Amino acid sequence: MKNHEDHSASEHYDPAWRSKEVTQGLARAPHRWQLRATGLDDHSIAQPFIGVAHTLGDVSPCSQSLQSQVQAAKLGIEVGGGTAREFSTVSVSDVLSQQHDGMRYSLMSREVIADSVELVMRAQRYDALVGVGACDKTIPGLLMAMVRLNLPSLFLHGGQMLVGWHQGEQVNPLRMFEGVGKVQSGEWSEEYLEQLGRDIVTTSGACPGQFSSGTAGSIAEVLGFSPLGSSGIPAAFSVRQAVARQAAQQLMRNVLSNGRPLPRDLVTRKGLENAVAIVAATGGSTNATLHLPAIAHEAGIAFSLIDMQDILRRTPTIASLMPGGPYVPFDLHRIGGVPVVMKALLAGGYLHGDVPTFDGRLLQDALSEAPEPDGEIVRAHNTPFRETGALVVLKGNLAPDGAVIKIAGLSTLALEGPARVFESEAEAVAAIQARAYDEGDVLVIRNEGPHGGPGMREMLSVTSAIVGQGRGQSVVLITDGRFSGGTRGLCVGHVSPEASQGGPIALVRNGDRIRVDAVKGIMEWLVPEQEIQQRKAQWTPRARAHAINGIDEKYARLVGSAHSGAVTHSGAVANSNPTT
Repeated sequence: MKNHEDHSASEHYDPAWRSKEVTQGLARAPHRWQLRATGLDDHSIAQPFIGVAHTLGDVSPCSQSLQSQVQAAKLGIEVGGGTAREFSTVSVSDVLSQQHDGMRYSLMSREVIADSVELVMRAQRYDALVGVGACDKTIPGLLMAMVRLNLPSLFLHGGQMLVGWHQGEQVNPLRMFEGVGKVQSGEWSEEYLEQLGRDIVTTSGACPGQFSSGTAGSIAEVLGFSPLGSSGIPAAFSVRQAVARQAAQQLMRNVLSNGRPLPRDLVTRKGLENAVAIVAATGGSTNATLHLPAIAHEAGIAFSLIDMQDILRRTPTIASLMPGGPYVPFDLHRIGGVPVVMKALLAGGYLHGDVPTFDGRLLQDALSEAPEPDGEIVRAHNTPFRETGALVVLKGNLAPDGAVIKIAGLSTLALEGPARVFESEAEAVAAIQARAYDEGDVLVIRNEGPHGGPGMREMLSVTSAIVGQGRGQSVVLITDGRFSGGTRGLCVGHVSPEASQGGPIALVRNGDRIRVDAVKGIMEWLVPEQEIQQRKAQWTPRARAHAINGIDEKYARLVGSAHSGAVTHSGAVANSNPTT
């Protein structure tokens, strides 16, 4: 790839490898000394340098599973003619940060990951990037860095844990969250829930389901950052090491030829539409509607929640994956993986086939050998589980810039009721634990948006408690915060504009009637317009409960609206070609 910076000081500079700014010429003798101090010889110093960024650590079982794949990728780089340069970045566990102040830092970590990887890659002048991650925000963070840098890139998903067993039955960890509600309702004892949590422990890896991590892995495949069929392989399976090595060798072939495909060859409007279709067809996480606009932003493409609306509506749900169905990505892997879903969508005209994949082939060609749907885990496009996608964008006077609801597995798609307003997640948790709400209520949690939190907490503990109490389809939860990929029930998130920015959700009062209709795609606040305008004129921003500083302060100053990805910088220069 061409580098547009001034390199006149080095007449021998080869624009294909920017690492030569570090390794070539008389003035770089001290640099070569330090590189030798890291264990490199002259041959290794003369090769292209490939950054290998990962989120390995003990923060979560997701991040513990990465070491063997990192080493396999480094081996593939070396075999392929490159020099691997390993470095790490942060990871936050979305499970361990649930239902306390720590959750405000989960979405923030996406930006820190992208920024920190960019920082190392630019400072060290590495020529290409391998990113290895598995926890929820690590994947979009790494992808954002790749698109921002626009260097040859490979993403390797760390894989999911195996599903555990309890009393002869496979039990998904999602039941642990919903079990809290069952204890609160008296259906289970606390001792039973604790024993369940011991019994279903299996391996390291991400949570097993089409939750946030599984959804992001599917997105990485369809966009072309990952080898097709790779994301659903369990973390514990040794074949992951072979996949990582082979993929790294392919990356080196890309680097040593013309560098293509580059990330911005992959993140085009067609590629983004394909990613939305995969999310819709597999019952993916609502978090995808935050991450895809942010990834697009790095490529200079405006791609908001509203841009996804029609794609989500027209794409059928053809995969029955947890939490909307009984199967997990390992089950999907057994019948051919994400390519099975892609092939079925392509056959129905729901995917663009003329986009590149990781190895440079067009998607339509790469899918020619993919298996057909099995009819149980994945159905054909003309016999779907649902005629529309599993995510629905809602609009109306309560969310002028949109909101999103996940309808996978729901039988109730519309409800109208009185608002019960909570100024924070903590207020709502206390009420739900005390069961101080009624069937038919519309629970409104505000001041939890990207700016208001700050950090846009996800509320799996809240939604799971409601489901566990047996009220998952008899109440609606509406928030300017967000939800976990494991959330199910009538839960509307990402309400934009958010409360702290004066969005209509800030003006709702207890008892106001609100109607949510996921079939029609509307969310109506049934208050006369004159009354709304009077409340708006009287509104003043709510003071924060505590002063913020450090990362909180920086994030709150910079972050944008959820409907456009909650991004924190101006993005790439917009591409002048409207077809991309």
